[in-house]
Amino acid sequence: MRIGILGTGSVGTTLAGALAARGNEVVVGTRDPAGTMARTEPGPMGNPPFPAWQAEHPEVRLGTFAEAAEHGEVVINASNGAASLEVLKLAGAEHLEGKILVDVSNPLEFSGGVLSLWVANTDSLAERIQRAFPGAKVVKTLNTMNAQVMVDPGRVAGGEHHVFVSGDDPQARTRVAGLLRDWFGWRHVLDLGDLTSARGAEMILPLWIRVMGSLGTAEFNFRIVTGAAPAADPT
Repeated sequence: MRIGILGTGSVGTTLAGALAARGNEVVVGTRDPAGTMARTEPGPMGNPPFPAWQAEHPEVRLGTFAEAAEHGEVVINASNGAASLEVLKLAGAEHLEGKILVDVSNPLEFSGGVLSLWVANTDSLAERIQRAFPGAKVVKTLNTMNAQVMVDPGRVAGGEHHVFVSGDDPQARTRVAGLLRDWFGWRHVLDLGDLTSARGAEMILPLWIRVMGSLGTAEFNFRIVTGAAPAADPT
């Protein structure tokens, strides 16, 4: 499958490496490919500069946001949430038309050392993306965990935990649920329904940050349990 990934940070490169290793044709998009290839300093999360990462993943091609979006049968928005709408505008609505747009971004901001969300409760970043690009089929997923768990759920509790999907197109949600299983081995995909449910998924992040601080690790995820006997996964 041809996949376009928007963003060269730790999430984008982790997804790109995992997807390429599974035989997909991956193009990662950035604002300035030449500038990205000139980087020598580690990223903000301590990840290696992109040239060092690509030397280990020569099968992944770097291009502009527009080139990555045009390439992808499926496009993944792994950009910083504060810049996502601008990034997608640079990618081009014409390159997103009719495609599944997997959104893993979060509307996080830090002010005075306090984490908050710049959109919440009555709206979400995913919904804003859908309104800005009505021709795309936006599906929110994978935003409630760290990048390593995204691509390898078995590293936490043997994979016995959940990933959520939200989107206005039921067929797109079902398709993404299948891709999560095929790409990364997710066994428990919980369909939350239309894109308004992305509000709750995005609002998990302040809790996620607090849990990470308390545990001293990002190697965890959320598992949904009920009092009833487990039913067959409907997706």
